[in-house]
Amino acid sequence: MTEPLPPDVAEVLDALLDADDPVHLALRAQVPHIRVQKRCTCGCGTADFGLDTASVRPASSGPGTVVAAEAEIHTEDGDSAGEVLVFAQAGYLSWLEVCSWSDTTKVTLDLARRTLRR
Repeated sequence: MTEPLPPDVAEVLDALLDADDPVHLALRAQVPHIRVQKRCTCGCGTADFGLDTASVRPASSGPGTVVAAEAEIHTEDGDSAGEVLVFAQAGYLSWLEVCSWSDTTKVTLDLARRTLRR
């Protein structure tokens, strides 16, 4: 089911996509047009996007799937706990992934948001 872009996803995309980078700038222009198609059921915050590619131009990120932006996620203690990545396929925003580097620390999109605000 497709739903409007939730504020947590929009905030993380805004923080990860640098407005001074031409590829990121083109991807930022797609953000108002993407919708969440599916979210991971474990609660991590990973989200798959749907995008009407006829309504936006592709970024020059290449023809395949690429990591368009990424950042480490840190716990409140400053420990590195995982990462958040934005993927693009053929120049279009495709999904946002939250990855944990440990089975002992719960890594979520909310933790990524707090990390990116610091």
